[in-house]
Amino acid sequence: MAWVGQAESLSRAGARTGHGAADRLPAVRVIALPVKALAEAKHRLDPVLSPLERGALTLAMLEDVLDVTLAVSGWETWVISPDEAVLEIAMSRGVHAIEEERPPLSSAIAQVDEEAEGRLVDALAVLLPDTPLITQAALSRALRTLGAVVLAPSIDESGTNLLLRRPPGVIGARFGHDSYRRHLQAAADSGVPTAVVEAPELAFDLDVPGDILTVLESRQEGRTLQVCRDLDVGPRLAART
Repeated sequence: MAWVGQAESLSRAGARTGHGAADRLPAVRVIALPVKALAEAKHRLDPVLSPLERGALTLAMLEDVLDVTLAVSGWETWVISPDEAVLEIAMSRGVHAIEEERPPLSSAIAQVDEEAEGRLVDALAVLLPDTPLITQAALSRALRTLGAVVLAPSIDESGTNLLLRRPPGVIGARFGHDSYRRHLQAAADSGVPTAVVEAPELAFDLDVPGDILTVLESRQEGRTLQVCRDLDVGPRLAART
């Protein structure tokens, strides 16, 4: 069946290079959500959550972020993960599910980049789905921000919670340690217009036990808040102080 995909790509490419507006296909814009295997996710929460609880929280965050991405008009949502439970949720929500071939995150993003190239994606936004306080308004503003590269850093500016590239190959993804600085450097080295979005809804990511308190105090309704309440995490956190 490989030739079918190649034919589709060639057909799409031909349509994009046509001279008349009627010959051009609509822009393909994608928000990609990479999710680790549930057994490996959120190990920094080990002091207060069991492996099963960490998995439940990871799925709750994914569902909340999917609610937001699916509400953004004009953008497809992709989920990449090695975990069957994650991929089943993605498919049940009607999004494109990609089975991750190998870790770590950088390899998963490279796999997404390759698929995006094959599908002639015009704009690719990688959004880390441990951002449960994200809102449709904040994400829409970020996606409308001008620039070949748009970045939303984590609160401490060590990580990148959103990387938007137009086109996807304008710079390589640099997820991992100190990714925000490395993405900025890659964009500067390439000489492409770059914008930074500073939004608290995008900057917050749930990584450490104290972040659970932030979710509880936010009272932002969603599955993440409900799971934190159901697990009764508050008393466990209080016992550690």
